[in-house]
Amino acid sequence: MAEKYKLTNIDGRKISVKNHIFTWSNLISFLRILISVPIIWLHIQNDYEVNLLITGVIVIGVFSDYLDGVVARWRDEVSELGKVLDPVADKSLAGILFAYTVWLGLIPLWFLVVAVIRDLLIVAGSIHIKRTRGKVAMAVFSGKVSVNVLAVYWVSVFFFPEWVVAHQVFMVCSLIVMAYSFYYYVQRFNQIRKGAEFN
Repeated sequence: MAEKYKLTNIDGRKISVKNHIFTWSNLISFLRILISVPIIWLHIQNDYEVNLLITGVIVIGVFSDYLDGVVARWRDEVSELGKVLDPVADKSLAGILFAYTVWLGLIPLWFLVVAVIRDLLIVAGSIHIKRTRGKVAMAVFSGKVSVNVLAVYWVSVFFFPEWVVAHQVFMVCSLIVMAYSFYYYVQRFNQIRKGAEFN
């Protein structure tokens, strides 16, 4: 069974991964981590009301999540650091913003705890792969879908706090997608552990 996995790249095709650190795509990912600070600061300064400036900063943060990957492929600068930095930026931005909305009383604490535990387990798997295989596995598409669904849930709560029913729907959707994505990560982890090639 292990031999079968060694013959197949589970990412579909082999991608040239560099060891570069200072790339445009990595800079974009790093800035996404920091963008939560002006969002929260502006919201507090504006008496916890959303305005056009806050909306613009949020749009930049969302757009950067797509831009870093596009730039990395366009400039042929997919890097080992980028494979780490992109999901870390996603999880950091989401974690900080969700923690803020928990503090505001708009999202239940248990939801944040579930999301954090899931992410910590995925990170633990990534660290194990790095130690045993010598490189980091790329984030998977279902992980990006999960981040996007979580973003929809957060936006609905942050911009439209009175839409209680919609919040419940988006929360359930987020939990389902997070569970599916986690299952996919576990499957991928087991394939890599058994010897599958990966980017």
